[in-house]
Amino acid sequence: MQILLRKTTAYQRLLSDAERDELSHAVLVLFPDEALLRSLLKECAKAILGAQDGSRTAKLIDEESYSDCVIYPAVGEKLNADTAARILEEAALSPVEGGKKLFVLDGFQTVTPLVQNKLLKALEEPHENVIFLMGATAPSAVLPTVLSRVKKLDNPPFAEEEIGRALARNHAGEGDIAKAAAASGGIYSVAENLLAGGDEFSLAVRLLSEEGYTALCRECGNRENKRALLSALKLTLRDALFYATEQQRYAAIRSREIEELGQEYPAGALLEAIRLVGETERQVQFNANYAQALLTLIAQIRTEKIKWQKLS
Repeated sequence: MQILLRKTTAYQRLLSDAERDELSHAVLVLFPDEALLRSLLKECAKAILGAQDGSRTAKLIDEESYSDCVIYPAVGEKLNADTAARILEEAALSPVEGGKKLFVLDGFQTVTPLVQNKLLKALEEPHENVIFLMGATAPSAVLPTVLSRVKKLDNPPFAEEEIGRALARNHAGEGDIAKAAAASGGIYSVAENLLAGGDEFSLAVRLLSEEGYTALCRECGNRENKRALLSALKLTLRDALFYATEQQRYAAIRSREIEELGQEYPAGALLEAIRLVGETERQVQFNANYAQALLTLIAQIRTEKIKWQKLS
């Protein structure tokens, strides 16, 4: 995993800035893979603090027990007002072991405006040798006043080939790696979920072809890996489009079911359906009710199919 995370813009930029002694006092790392955000921040922390692989400092950062690298909040929790007050107190203290004191704030997209405002003074008037490293999946939940006081490092999704190579390193022989990488949208944790789940692609076909999709949408609403199903749905639609336009040689999924979808859905309907899945992914990211969002999506896709069939 380290190999993949160290390919990110954030890691490479912070490593370069640290080597040139040009580090900013506050950095916001934007990374779309929430499941790996904390791991990326730890790699970035090692770059900032010059922790060499295998060193005591690097090991302690991984264990979240290095005195000059404080990671908030605890795993499974959210950064609240009490934690923010503690951070402000600790930021006034000198580093214990090195020349820098680093505060790593994970999941900043979940931090309330009230708590962000409490941290604002530390960002505006930083103590000497104190650095804030914040991580969020998207900038929309971060206050403009905070954004204006940090160095923003945006990390796009990984290329499909990078995801495939990482899956091959970590999950050799465990499933259809090419299909999982193609459906992941550049999000490694989604690719892992697709590889482990196994039935997302068959569910996607059922959602697009079965008449009684309402009950199926409700059933899918209880799934743990919700993002993986939407990714599988998007790849299924894309490959059905390849069949519909007689370009099936480019399809990641080559099956009778996908071929039948390509015959059933006009190309225009499939193109619009892919766009609609993207919209639903954004809605779910902002905490829309998953089952309802999925039901609305499938209903819209079915409507598009009928519309384009009439136009054909």
